[in-house]
Amino acid sequence: MYKLLKTSGRARRGEISTPHGTIMTPAFMNVATCGAIKGAVSALDLKELRCQVQLCNTYHLHLRPGDENVRKLGGLHQFTRWDGPILTDSGGFQVFSLAKLRNIKEEGVTFASHIDGHRIFMGPEESMTIQSNLGSTIAMAFDECIENPAEYTYTKHSCDRTYRWLCRCKNKMQELNRMETTINPKQMLFGINQGATFDDLRIEHMKRIRELDLDGYAVGGLAVGETAEEMYHILDILEEHLPQDKPRYLMGVGTPVNILEAVYRGIDMFDCVMPTRNARHANVFTWSGRRNMMNEKYSLDQEPIDPVCDCPVCRNFTRAYVRHLFKSGEMLAMRLCVMHNVWFYNTLLMKIREALDNGTYEEFYRHYREILDKRI
Repeated sequence: MYKLLKTSGRARRGEISTPHGTIMTPAFMNVATCGAIKGAVSALDLKELRCQVQLCNTYHLHLRPGDENVRKLGGLHQFTRWDGPILTDSGGFQVFSLAKLRNIKEEGVTFASHIDGHRIFMGPEESMTIQSNLGSTIAMAFDECIENPAEYTYTKHSCDRTYRWLCRCKNKMQELNRMETTINPKQMLFGINQGATFDDLRIEHMKRIRELDLDGYAVGGLAVGETAEEMYHILDILEEHLPQDKPRYLMGVGTPVNILEAVYRGIDMFDCVMPTRNARHANVFTWSGRRNMMNEKYSLDQEPIDPVCDCPVCRNFTRAYVRHLFKSGEMLAMRLCVMHNVWFYNTLLMKIREALDNGTYEEFYRHYREILDKRI
């Protein structure tokens, strides 16, 4: 259940009530692909790092340890020890990006596992069943993720098929949620808008899927090679067609500035591997821009990563020490930088919410969009 609390232009301040707690939006969802944040960060750490939502991956968990095993272990919440909301993506993106051999039909997709090559079939019903076994708070519909740039006719047919798959997802989830053995009988379903960078296909597809009255709506198929300006344009043309009374989720995005721009265009939810992936390569986000902690200039620097940051890392460790850890190949280097970046992203969204509450988002947006992607 989504409640819109306040608006500032197209930017929205709201909250999503779920069986596992309330999500204050705009919100960033921290990516725990296989049930853990890469960089040796656990669900218990996430509580300290201002995380609201953990995002887990249907495709990867289906392959290892197996969704049936997760079900037997009590579902993702009990398995990972994260007690807040969990969103599981449908597996569609991984099927189309990782599987070298795949065959798309109306029924679903047959593909080869990226681990050992064995053949797997996944369609709407299979994706919903896996996500039900995982017991997530929010399940994503199974859709086709097409390459960019895309051909118009193929994209149109793909949108039609994704719509039919979405109808099947909704029917299957209703069936699963009625079963007495279901881990989370109140599991929510979000549909996904597709259409590549074609305005008419995006709008037509959005109009069709909003008629299904789902729990939320995502914009998919962006941040896959198109320019930032193209992505913002798609958000601009979609905004009036996205339901006002449902959460809006921009999948796989992005940089801090991408988030500022998307909030400005009415988006409520985000996820991206960028904060953790960058951190594992010594790239950290600060309120003055981005730093590379491997730089020689930090070898004797006794300042924290960011002097204005209050995360557990900045409260306790210096730039010189973090650089030394990376140079020495210590795993702690990655853990500390991942913790800092996760804190930074969640704090950025917290400050965005505060600015919306205070009616100052326009000023916040214009100030920080010039700073946050700058290289120090």
